Amino acid sequence: MKIAVVLSHIPYPLLKGEQVRAFNQMRILSHEHDIYLFVVSDNKKIHPQALTELSKITKSIEVFKLSAFSIFVNKIRANLKGIPSICGRFFNARIKKQLNEKLDDLKPDIIYNQLITTTEYTKDRKERKILDYQNVFSKDLWRFMEKTHKTKSKKYLKKYQRLQNYESTIFRYFDEKTIITQVDREWIHHHWSDQVVVVPNGVDMHYFYPQTNDKQYDIIFTGNMSYLPNVLACEYIVKEILPQLLKKYPKIRIVLCGVNPSSKVLALKNSHVEVTGYVEDIRDYYAKSKLFLAPLEIGSGLQNKLLEAMAMKLPCITSPLASEPLKAEANRDLLICNSVLGYVDAIDNLLKNKYLYDSIAENAFRFVQQNYNWKNTTEKLNNLIKSKHSSRF
Repeated sequence: MKIAVVLSHIPYPLLKGEQVRAFNQMRILSHEHDIYLFVVSDNKKIHPQALTELSKITKSIEVFKLSAFSIFVNKIRANLKGIPSICGRFFNARIKKQLNEKLDDLKPDIIYNQLITTTEYTKDRKERKILDYQNVFSKDLWRFMEKTHKTKSKKYLKKYQRLQNYESTIFRYFDEKTIITQVDREWIHHHWSDQVVVVPNGVDMHYFYPQTNDKQYDIIFTGNMSYLPNVLACEYIVKEILPQLLKKYPKIRIVLCGVNPSSKVLALKNSHVEVTGYVEDIRDYYAKSKLFLAPLEIGSGLQNKLLEAMAMKLPCITSPLASEPLKAEANRDLLICNSVLGYVDAIDNLLKNKYLYDSIAENAFRFVQQNYNWKNTTEKLNNLIKSKHSSRF
């Protein structure tokens, strides 16, 4: 089949969750289908290896670049039309015309949109269409509002309601819908939301595998360090957990590893905390660390960072929020905490108890190997693509 994939980020290098998901899904689908990639990008620069790597798994690549001025104007227009600003940011009428001319020439069998950020471009087309909600943005926003005590703010309530309404309204324009977790599916406010197909993320276990290295860090946390949930987690680790840990481990070392660290993350650097920024190979930092800590309190979806760490046999400690979509067993596959002292005790137990450390690491590795490899998770999407059933309402 000819599959036109429409994205709002160039899926290389694999720095963000949506990039990892899109790249690996296209990589596996390309074994059976012809993939034609269309990207509406707000990035000024394209990674020098991006087109080379993507050309290995696609038949063609079209990149439509958005200027800063265009983004500014688009967001204003979206606001006037009642469209969420996150969708307006990526929408441009001129690009829509160009993209649709390309699709008219291509005549794809299926159009696969990732995230609601791309749906304004294709929602009215007649081809069979699949929308990968991936995450529920309104859920992310609501959790942020709760965390920052803005649930009564008229401004934020309006943004939340607009997002929620759009996620529900756009539902009927697409024949099939997918999402990463069942937990997120329950946040789509539509009568037929139970028909959204859960297609989990995976981890490339040929790339992320256990390595033996000298341990330079006791604790690692990874991610896009300008993404608010990760920024808040970094602050929680350094400002809340670290002071308690220093009472027991005065020489403890923590590494916050990931692209685009915000000013708030950079400000966390000290003699115990390293902030790396972009690294060429994040596996090196996983391998040099003793355990993975992810005290995430807002966000949605399935955390790729947890899958990667587990695949490399790092014992993981995380929050109920991050662990729920994973469906791993607490105290067997990972440790789950919900307080500063809980995290401190869990870290202390893992660092002192070799049996517990090795047991959690081995169980986590087997759990990910059995449940979260890209071949098996993408097969669910492939089955949907090959089916003739349409659930457009």
